[in-house]
Parts: sequence; C-alpha cells; structure tokens
Amino acid sequence: QVQLVESGGGSAQAGGSLSVSCKVSGATSKSSYIAWFRQTPGKEREGVAGIFISNGLAVSYGDSARERFTIYRDTAKYTVYLQIRSLIPEDTAMYYCAAGNQVSLWPRDFPYWGQGTQVTVSS
Repeated sequence: QVQLVESGGGSAQAGGSLSVSCKVSGATSKSSYIAWFRQTPGKEREGVAGIFISNGLAVSYGDSARERFTIYRDTAKYTVYLQIRSLIPEDTAMYYCAAGNQVSLWPRDFPYWGQGTQVTVSS
C-alpha cells in the first residue's frame, strides 16, 4: 500500500509560479514511480510528469509540460514536487499525484492516488 497526500495548490496570477507537493508513505513506496496528473471538469486526466522517488531517475514529462514544469523529489522528506512556471489560465485544474511501479504517464498504470489539490490561475 502507498499513501499520497498533495498540498500546495491555491490561486495564482498568470505569469507567476507555483509548486505543489506530494508526500509519499507506505510499505511499498520506496520503489514507486510517482507521477503528477491534472484534470478539469469534463476532460480526461492528463499525465504531467513522473519520477522514481528513490533515485530521481526516469524523469518524464507530458507534451504540455515540457517547457514550464519541473518535477523533483526530496528523499529526506519522501516528497515529490511539481513546479509550474509562467502560469497560464489553462493550468487551472485539480492536480493529483499517483504511485505505480513502472515509468508511465497513463492513469491506468497507477493503482494509488492522492485526493488532489486545486490550482486556479487567473489572468
């Protein structure tokens, strides 16, 4: 079992930056691939970025995230962060982190999910 708790969402102005955090715990969390997803009402969940929490390897980004998003982890805190720069209103979404055991940004590959944190960007 893996437990994930997101935090750090909120409201921000377009052009600014914001970071969200994912605290990871559980017996199998050390080998987990942690990914961030985002979802807006009526749309499918979109893979944003992923990383192995144990060694920081296999970093991957979705097509919409390559230029303005950075994923990184703090092994001492067992936390994975997603930094978003140059915010645009289209970044407004519920952001979820998830844990799986393979390099992927497909939601179906992740059995464990956090509750999500809302990010709202105003123009």
